[in-house]
Amino acid sequence: MSDADLAAPAKPAAIDARGSRILQGTGWARQLALPIALVLLLAGFGLADDRVLTTYNLLNIAQQTSYLALFAMAQMVVILTRGFDLSLGPTVSMVSVAAALAMAGIGGADANGIVAVLAAIAAGFALAAACGLFNGVVVSILGVSPLVATLGSMNIAIGVATTISDGRPVQGVPAAFADLFYRGSILGLPIAIVIAILVGGVLAFVLSRTVFGRSLYIIGTNPQAAAVAGIPVKRLLVYAYVLCSALAALGALMMTARTGSGEPNLGGTLSLQSIAAAVVGGTSLAGGRGGVGSAALGALFITILSNGMNLTRIDGYVQMIVLGAIVILGVVLDRLRLDGR
Repeated sequence: MSDADLAAPAKPAAIDARGSRILQGTGWARQLALPIALVLLLAGFGLADDRVLTTYNLLNIAQQTSYLALFAMAQMVVILTRGFDLSLGPTVSMVSVAAALAMAGIGGADANGIVAVLAAIAAGFALAAACGLFNGVVVSILGVSPLVATLGSMNIAIGVATTISDGRPVQGVPAAFADLFYRGSILGLPIAIVIAILVGGVLAFVLSRTVFGRSLYIIGTNPQAAAVAGIPVKRLLVYAYVLCSALAALGALMMTARTGSGEPNLGGTLSLQSIAAAVVGGTSLAGGRGGVGSAALGALFITILSNGMNLTRIDGYVQMIVLGAIVILGVVLDRLRLDGR
C-alpha cells in the first residue's frame, strides 16, 4: 500500500470560499485556545500564590509535565484508534514494583550499576509488553470493548502489584538507576525532560511519517474502511496497546528512580490524568484526531492546574472533582466540534 493510499480523506469540495474562511478561523481559534488558557491559568495561580511563578516551581512543573506527557502520549496512541487504557496507572505501579524487585534480587543498592539498570529495564518492559499484549488481544481479537477489557486488566495489574510487593514499597534502588532516570542532566536540562522530548520526537515521526502511524489515524476515523483498504486492523490495534504500555513502562521507570523505591500505589490516578491530558490537548475520543504536541500541551495544562491547586491548598478531593469535570468538558467540546462539521 502506497503512502498516497493512507493519506487522510480530502474535505468535501462543496465548501465555498466563505465557509472555508470560517473553518480556517475556527481552526486557528481551537489551536490558540489551549496556549491562551495555559497562560491565564499560570497567571491566575501566580496572583493567588507568589510561589507559583518562582524559578524552582516552574522547573518543578516542567519535570512533572515530562512524566505526565509520556503517559498522555501513551494514552493518545490508543485513543486514536477509538480506545483508551484504564489499566495504565496500575501498569505503572506493577512495572515500578517489578523493576525494584529485579534490582533487589541482584543485590539491591549494592548491585552493579549496569546490571541493575538492565535488570530493571528488562523486567519493566517485559511486564508492560505482556499487559499491552493482553489488552490488545482482548480488544482486537476477542472483540471486547476497550472499557471492559482495560477495566479488567486494571484490576489484574493492581492485584499483581500489591501481591508481589506485599503491599509495601520495595527498597534497594541503586544509585546508578537514579542517576540514569532522575538525577542526570543533558545540556543543563533534567534527564526526565530530555527523555520526554526525545520520545515525543520519535513518536511524532512514527505517527506522521510511517505507514503504521498513519494507519492508526485511518483506523480511528473509519475501521471498516481501513479493513476494506487492506490495513491489518486487528494486528495494528495489538501493536497500539503494546506501544501504550511500553511508554507507560518508561514513565514508570523514571518515577521509580525519582521515588527511590518500587511503589505499589505509584500509578494512583494516572489513568484518569493521562486521559484528561490527552482529551484536553485535543485528542478526540471518537478516534482519528490527535498528536504528540496536543498531548504534551494537555499534560502541561493538567500539571499547572494540579500544581496551582496544591500550592493554594485546595483539598485533594476537590481536585479530583475538578479533574473529572475537565474530562467531561473536554468530551462535550469534542462532541460539539464533531456535530458542527
